[in-house]
Amino acid sequence: MGREFIDLFEGWAETYDDSVKGLDPEYQAVFAHYDTILDEVVTHSNGTVLEFGVGTGNLSEKLMKAGNQVIGIEPSQAMRDLAKQKLPKLQLQDGDFIDFPPLAAHVETIVSSYAFHHLTDTEKRTAVEQFDKILTKNGKVVFADTMFETEAVKEQMIADAVKEGYYELAEDLKREYYPTIDVLKQIFVENNFAITCKQMNDFVWLIIAEK
Repeated sequence: MGREFIDLFEGWAETYDDSVKGLDPEYQAVFAHYDTILDEVVTHSNGTVLEFGVGTGNLSEKLMKAGNQVIGIEPSQAMRDLAKQKLPKLQLQDGDFIDFPPLAAHVETIVSSYAFHHLTDTEKRTAVEQFDKILTKNGKVVFADTMFETEAVKEQMIADAVKEGYYELAEDLKREYYPTIDVLKQIFVENNFAITCKQMNDFVWLIIAEK
């Protein structure tokens, strides 16, 4: 359920915002156009929004400024602490994509940024099955995440990272569960969603899945 990566985020929490600003050369391409990507998620979100993987609260902040009610789910205590410092009014709870507290409100939109790849493909299916049940009629899922058109493209990106001396990025791409577009589309279609995808940088795609 992605919780095997919690220690990584406990250690990354204090410098995460520096990374997304492009201050870490190894991850500059991953976080290229970061604010634009988050703004695009917000553009397609409305109503009561359930956000998985809140991190330090960057997307939550944009969603709240746009007038949405946000329910945040984040498994890392260090990340939750930083998010609460930024956004004291954010409704934020411990949990992950599959295991989270019962919801007291209807949800129109489910969002996430840079997090869904922490789940295996099997876990992604379980999560999407729950999304179908959680969302109101005509609800939607709006995710921005690292994914690849094909496995061959992914392998080339790993090779390119090694060539550049970005060994941590290369290991990251090998270790986590970055999906291909076709696999992700299949998972959503099997669970009653129509899905569209838009590439936002060399690594990140925006997906919009509508009931």
